Amino acid sequence: MRDEVRRAGWLLVFAAAFALAGCGGAKSGNNGNSSVVPMRVVTDDLGRTVTIPVKVTRVVSLAPNLTENIFAVGAGDRLVGVTTFCNYPEQAKEIAKIGDTMTPNMESIIALKPDVVFVSTASQIEAFMKTLEANGIAVYVTNPTDLSQVIKSIRTLGDILGTVDTASRVADGLELRVAAIKVALGGLPQDGPMQLDDGRVRLFVQISREPLFTIGSGSFLNQVVAAAGGISVTADIPSAYPKISKETAVALRPGAIILSDSPDNKESNDAFKNSYAVKEGRIYKVNADLLSRPGPRLVDALEQIAKDLHPEKFR
Repeated sequence: MRDEVRRAGWLLVFAAAFALAGCGGAKSGNNGNSSVVPMRVVTDDLGRTVTIPVKVTRVVSLAPNLTENIFAVGAGDRLVGVTTFCNYPEQAKEIAKIGDTMTPNMESIIALKPDVVFVSTASQIEAFMKTLEANGIAVYVTNPTDLSQVIKSIRTLGDILGTVDTASRVADGLELRVAAIKVALGGLPQDGPMQLDDGRVRLFVQISREPLFTIGSGSFLNQVVAAAGGISVTADIPSAYPKISKETAVALRPGAIILSDSPDNKESNDAFKNSYAVKEGRIYKVNADLLSRPGPRLVDALEQIAKDLHPEKFR
């Protein structure tokens, strides 16, 4: 990876934009005739009202998880532009690329004439909001902060894209899988080493080895770890994905380590060489894309972590 963001695989500050707030309908014409495109108003995860066509047919995704979600709800054929990071499902690789998540190409997006651009945060709204506004492009921000909101966002996408039945089936299936993990982990053993009194494992999530990045208080992964029968030892550190010193890491004393599996994050940081996790071989790898993308495959990560931390519950 070329920098800390790419090295971590998912320490991405996704580009976003501000929507043009229209009303009533948008006019389109052919040979001098005009017609009104039916419009409606929806509210995104930032509480912004966004005016979109009732029938959305062309969309751009500025984040890999959103691309996955759009395919999951059965609307992959509406995607006309995605980022260079959007590599799943396989069909996403064939869609026109509009740059990366940090610096999307505005000219490319405008040329694609999308009804809606989906983004995952609003961190860069000011950078290009006027450009998109001037071209009448609506922008919808989806920013789930925990697993339940990830599933809720799938239902919302189904509503926006007119695939409610498919989205509901996907969301229902994910909720059943999460519930099954909860049932399986009922009555955790309370006498294991490096565990809390309630049986949860003290867990360190290593996003990158050098420099040492982990998850902090702002990460949705804290809730995933908790649902898997663990507790993040860095959950109280400010920010979503903080970089910590080796001195801090030594003091954390994790009972297990999850590696966000990427080419430069195959081993635990040397700061953990004397930890229980390393000495007992409790180091587990989870595909970086599964961990980093708040979409359907996040439940795959949950199931894997739960089985790694509490294998006795899944025999």
